[in-house]
Amino acid sequence: MPIVKPTSENIKTAAELLKKGELVAFPTETVYGLGAIAFNERAVAKIFELKNRPGFDPLIVHIAEFSMLEEVCHFNEKAKRLAERFWPGPLTLVLPKKENVPGILTSGLPTVAVRMPAHKVALELIKECGLPIAAPSANPFGKLSPTKAEHVLSYFGEELFILDGGECRVGLESTIIDLTQEVPVILRPGGVPPEEIEKFLGKIEIKIASSSSPRAPGQLKKHYSPRTPLKIFWRKEKFSGKRIGFIAFSKPPAEKYEVLRILSPAGDLKEAAANLFKFLHELDKMGLDLILVEPVPEKGLGLAIMDRLRRAEADSEI
Repeated sequence: MPIVKPTSENIKTAAELLKKGELVAFPTETVYGLGAIAFNERAVAKIFELKNRPGFDPLIVHIAEFSMLEEVCHFNEKAKRLAERFWPGPLTLVLPKKENVPGILTSGLPTVAVRMPAHKVALELIKECGLPIAAPSANPFGKLSPTKAEHVLSYFGEELFILDGGECRVGLESTIIDLTQEVPVILRPGGVPPEEIEKFLGKIEIKIASSSSPRAPGQLKKHYSPRTPLKIFWRKEKFSGKRIGFIAFSKPPAEKYEVLRILSPAGDLKEAAANLFKFLHELDKMGLDLILVEPVPEKGLGLAIMDRLRRAEADSEI
């Protein structure tokens, strides 16, 4: 099945496939998702199988209407306030799950991660299904997240029905916040900066350390990795005799490299976030020996960018 345009007819076809227990790739504002009906245990199991994803890593449930929350989780006042402010958008809420949510989806945890994506195609697809869709990123486990339909095709070939919604606007996964604690805890930085949440909600904690038993997606030490070894460039090490690609934040480096990409000439962290995975995909296809990435300021979306880079760098051998 090739990449298809998100026409009404194709969205209906995608919804029919999902309701039959098949998987469908679809765009969101963050990255492309690999979707299955959330309440279909066999279909959810196919996600883990196709991605080669470990069973201890929970998935996110995507909804299109607030009424769908009643089927998925127990909502509280903080969740209501955050949803009204940031949904649709790149914010995932971790809440106590309802009994009908399959344990395979939550990796046996009593909580479930849920969000409402800010992408017309995703919302139309979920509404057409009439049911929440479980969807991690549409890539093999641990690899670079897809921000274009072509990225999904390169990973899985034509065995998937892929709705093409263009390039993802945000380009980084959603922020995940646990609302089951007295003080809300950010488990994964993402498309909504912690500063924006704190301004709106008050005191929050940030706990984004690596974990072998994650409470949310994206918490493993090694993740988001290209095939090419990657290093964050702190200007302390010298690399010679290698074909190196360099991803700079806003200005070209003084040194010359085989390939150069600049995340944002204006130093805009939103633009940098949107370009990160796209540039990594491009450089990963070039047969380089090493990808060097300049660190960005760890504020706003920079926190999420550096989180992805540190996990992509983990255990890299050069």
